[in-house]
Amino acid sequence: MSYLYWLSKSILFIFFKILNGFKVIGSENVPEKGGVIVAANHASYLDPPVIGAALKRQATFMAREGLFKIPLLGAFVGTFSFPVRRGRPQPSSIKEAVKRLKRGELIVMFPEGSRSVDGRLLDAKRGVGVIAAISRTPVVPTFIEGTKKALPVGTIFLRPAKITVKFGKPLVIDKEETDRHFQERVNKDIMKTISRLNFEGKS
Repeated sequence: MSYLYWLSKSILFIFFKILNGFKVIGSENVPEKGGVIVAANHASYLDPPVIGAALKRQATFMAREGLFKIPLLGAFVGTFSFPVRRGRPQPSSIKEAVKRLKRGELIVMFPEGSRSVDGRLLDAKRGVGVIAAISRTPVVPTFIEGTKKALPVGTIFLRPAKITVKFGKPLVIDKEETDRHFQERVNKDIMKTISRLNFEGKS
């Protein structure tokens, strides 16, 4: 883990712990080594830093390509991310993700492709299913709770709402299939598991 990433992660964890009562559940479900996809719901700009703070491993993010063009921010984002076109990932982005997974990296993806305005889960875009099917790496479904309240869409100031990250058990991609129908089934399995994590522990 690079020094800059470790420092940023530590600062964020302490910050979220103090302001948002940050809680992480199921961290043992994330493999300690080897390629893995962490697939999470997306309701706030806070989601990437929250996931980064929750993970014990260094994460690589697939970030919207426009972020890399912003002065200073682009250089910072580039230290732990690679660009992807929103809505329709280019073949080069998919190849880059597969290459990184096969060399043992952990990649964070948001299957919905963009933030959910009302917090409800959206259908997954094809990207995560394609990458999982080609790379044959496990997928850890993850539910992030509270970031929508802590930083709602359209606001810039953080609020002291509780934030919890729940890591589910890995979904193992063990079938020798890569066609579109298989990719769609992978997407549905991921989103169903994320939905279940939302309700776990609630009465």
